[in-house]
Amino acid sequence: MGTLKGKTIFITGASRGIGKAIALRAAADGANIAVVAKTKDPHPKLPGTVYSAVEDIKSTGGNAIPCITDIRFQEQVQAAVRATVDKFGGIDILINNASAINLSPTLEIEMKRYDLMFSVNVRGTFLCSKLCIPYLREAENPHILNMSPPLNMDPKWFKNNLSYTMAKYGMSMCVLGMAEEFRKDGIAVNALWPKTPIATAAVRNLLGGESTVKHSRKPEIVADAAYLILTKSSRECTGNFFIDEEILIEHGITKFEKYSVDPNTKLYLDFFL
Repeated sequence: MGTLKGKTIFITGASRGIGKAIALRAAADGANIAVVAKTKDPHPKLPGTVYSAVEDIKSTGGNAIPCITDIRFQEQVQAAVRATVDKFGGIDILINNASAINLSPTLEIEMKRYDLMFSVNVRGTFLCSKLCIPYLREAENPHILNMSPPLNMDPKWFKNNLSYTMAKYGMSMCVLGMAEEFRKDGIAVNALWPKTPIATAAVRNLLGGESTVKHSRKPEIVADAAYLILTKSSRECTGNFFIDEEILIEHGITKFEKYSVDPNTKLYLDFFL
């Protein structure tokens, strides 16, 4: 297994939840983190800001810079990429974690919510990848990791939440296409998705509240799985749709109790699994 010491990681949505957990896990190795997120000031319903995440990362042993960025806007992403390269000299890893969610069915979803999901999930992922790839080409072991589900054309994944499914599958299609497009450059492009719900603000605010949180795992399981992927050889590990629990089992980790929010409560299966 390799290390992320000295690696520069550009993480969208890194001010909280899974993105922040991945940042903290990498920081323990001494990685450099670009915290790319919108939350500049404290939010009444969302924990943490870009600045508090930077402080937490530094206290863990990594280096970090705040990049106040709405990934829907090209000029803001360009500025974040420039700031990262100016500070750390390049980009080794891109984590496309930022995502918008709305589970309304076709006749009920407002088009502004539809547009938000496609602007953040699909366009944002594509844009961040497009702008980081020139620097990833120069990196020693470059990776792109999208937080998106495995592609499955079974209609059951589409019938109830068509808009959200299309938006998340758009991120997964970026994995499918970019893994082949940039295979010759040695850039790994993979997806990672949790087997169970993860206790994040999205679950608390949109997907069932505290009752669902009790049946969820902590973000650290996704962070540990991401670490195992990102320390693999980029030329030998690309085009995969990983599930967090499966990648951990593959590496001999079979005890998952520490990841449960409530070890005495049965876990739910994730939305897409």
